[in-house]
Amino acid sequence: MRLKSFAIFAALALSTAISGCSTIGGQLFTNNYGAMTDAGYQLPRIPIEKVPAKYHRQEVRYDSSEKPGTIIVDTQNKFLYFIEGDGMAMRYGIGVGREGFEWHGTAHIALKREWPTWTPPGAMIKRQPELAKFASGMEPGLKNPLGARAMYLFNKGGDMGYRLHGSPEWFSIGKAMSSGCIRLMNQDIIDLYDRTSVGAKVIVI
Repeated sequence: MRLKSFAIFAALALSTAISGCSTIGGQLFTNNYGAMTDAGYQLPRIPIEKVPAKYHRQEVRYDSSEKPGTIIVDTQNKFLYFIEGDGMAMRYGIGVGREGFEWHGTAHIALKREWPTWTPPGAMIKRQPELAKFASGMEPGLKNPLGARAMYLFNKGGDMGYRLHGSPEWFSIGKAMSSGCIRLMNQDIIDLYDRTSVGAKVIVI
């Protein structure tokens, strides 16, 4: 009987390993999406039960040769990893660029802003003329597309025009809907923002 129980346990362990259950040794933060006050703004609760569990913030095993503090964006699987070291990372669900707006490469965080102003680029205004009213910038707030935080990506050529930012559109997480920026739920971008330093390396794969 003991042998049979051991065999069942071993089979379950093997099944878990094969399925890539990377939360072993980590923590799931599903309870961290409640309503909160931030800089005078009242962020509403995210109906996190409607977001697939794999996109909830969680600490996972993630082997990487990159130093702690590096951000790796997996656009295919819609995950962002903040490298913690010792084979661990904090993983966040993200929304990425829709077809025609995908990109890959290496950048760094040059600027960080809390409750940023959003200014649509000229090309976006050309595609969506109704955004012309925001040509001088849309004031911060709960409806601002950059959400509660934004981190600005630069490379050797300067500002790439891409951001890691929050979004009030929690339902877009796990989807390809943006114009190339990487979006997170507002509660997640606040957490990531506090962990990330200016100058941090960002790798988009």
